[in-house]
Amino acid sequence: MSSTSLRHQGNPLSEPLQQLAILETTERNQCVPFHETLASHGLPDLRSGSIETLQINVGKLCNQVCRHCHVDAGPDRREIMSRETLQHCLDVITRHEIQTIDLTGGAPEMNPHFRWFVQELRKLGRRIIDRCNLTILSAQGFTDLPEFLAENSVEVVASLPCYLEENCDAQRGDGVFQKSIDGLRRLNELGYGKPETGLILSLVYNPVGPSLPPNQDKLEAAYREQLATRFGIAFTQLYTITNLPISRFLDDLMQSGRYGEYMEKLLAAFNPETTSRLMCRTTLSVDW
Repeated sequence: MSSTSLRHQGNPLSEPLQQLAILETTERNQCVPFHETLASHGLPDLRSGSIETLQINVGKLCNQVCRHCHVDAGPDRREIMSRETLQHCLDVITRHEIQTIDLTGGAPEMNPHFRWFVQELRKLGRRIIDRCNLTILSAQGFTDLPEFLAENSVEVVASLPCYLEENCDAQRGDGVFQKSIDGLRRLNELGYGKPETGLILSLVYNPVGPSLPPNQDKLEAAYREQLATRFGIAFTQLYTITNLPISRFLDDLMQSGRYGEYMEKLLAAFNPETTSRLMCRTTLSVDW
């Protein structure tokens, strides 16, 4: 697995337009247009509703280089949202009474204005979500993060692609699994994942390779059993996420010759029952 981003390597797939060109070619050759698929299931075209969540990508700087990363984040990326832009976000949040703020990256905690922004959101009484890779909690200069997150009642949505070390490290890098377990234990010590504290700790699973996630409820039960039995770890809930064929995951699919196979899986897995709850209907995403 490479230790640098696609952008650093000079890979053409670091450019969104190059990614779109591949996806659009597939759409012309293999796909029924989405609006036609909706119509075939008796569903209307998608329309956005009110904005319930503002998802803010505060930068592409990260302490990991995951092979599936959808934004090509890494230690060599320097794109960081400025305090001025974060203040504009605060103004929008206040003006439009947006209640949930979802902070993502890269590793969002590496933005130098992260703590200030969280404290400002806390003053506004907003629900704050931190999409945390767990290893940042033990990185130099960030070891007090668990306490900061708990003090500000920040919900932690943590990436853990498997409860087996070899699978996790294959996707996220050598040593990531053990650091992730250490991070989860620290969060548990502060009350995260325990119903009586109100501190929410959600885990996120996404497949290591070109496959679709299994049943979420069954996988959550397996995670609970494995993490509790082997490590004494508790969590609130587990979400399964399907990998998007973009950025580094797209590059991985192309390099392995499995892009076409994966796209066929995605097409066959369309579920009309999910369309009423799609993120894009109630979430506005803001780039760094």
